[in-house]
Amino acid sequence: MQLTVLARPTWEARRGAHEARVDAWIEPHLARRRLGRKHPVEDFLFTYYSYRPAQLRRWHPGAGVVLSDADTPGGAEAVMVPPRRAEAIAWVRNLLIATAARTPHLGCFGLHEWAMVYRQTQDEIRHNAWPLRLGPAGTDAVVEASRIRCSHYDAFRFYTAPARPLNLLQPTRETQAANEQPGCLHANMDLYKHAYKLAPLVPSELIADCFELARDVRTLDMQASPYDLADLGYAPVRIETPEGRARYIEAQRTFATRAAPLRARLIAECDRLLAAVAE
Repeated sequence: MQLTVLARPTWEARRGAHEARVDAWIEPHLARRRLGRKHPVEDFLFTYYSYRPAQLRRWHPGAGVVLSDADTPGGAEAVMVPPRRAEAIAWVRNLLIATAARTPHLGCFGLHEWAMVYRQTQDEIRHNAWPLRLGPAGTDAVVEASRIRCSHYDAFRFYTAPARPLNLLQPTRETQAANEQPGCLHANMDLYKHAYKLAPLVPSELIADCFELARDVRTLDMQASPYDLADLGYAPVRIETPEGRARYIEAQRTFATRAAPLRARLIAECDRLLAAVAE
């Protein structure tokens, strides 16, 4: 792998900018955690995904980069690509390439969140501190009147048992690469997961870029959900109406556009890392 040398002022500036950017996301979460409070939108990326706030904050330049004049033990040494990680890197690459090759499918309308609470009481639902906008019966009616076509396994696996047969697809972990498509909110949110699983071999700025997209996607995800989050300042996207569905499709299209260059950057990083293993 060809090494890149970063002068101290350069890498210190990058590290400082990354930490300041990430602090704006993690500090409110940590404050809520200390108080025992939960936020169904802002806390999701820290509770659903395994990357801890301290890991997100820790800056690394990626594989093959030497930090000039670093004053930490071993800090100047470039991180290289362990051959044992090649299989995992290749899996991520193949999934990303397969996803990118498909035409975005728009119009799922976020019904996965509705299917996750289908035929449940208020006490049983996942975010039971927040009411359902239409109540349990109204929520069930929307599910039953809709054409549900979720392609993302990690959304589908949280469906309630009676909702599973209503999905036109039956995705599994084994068929993930055959099903994922670039219009899917969760496939685009998961770019963050794929990025941090490549740490510290990819730059922290790329991980943060993917986190920022995932954070914005989660906002739409919950605005279009059956939950009433008005008290938190989230106006609903009423996907049970034609106007709400049109608004959802437009937002979904915007996220697909934003995700495409991030997916391409991750693929390029995978190619670079696998080439280094093969050297």
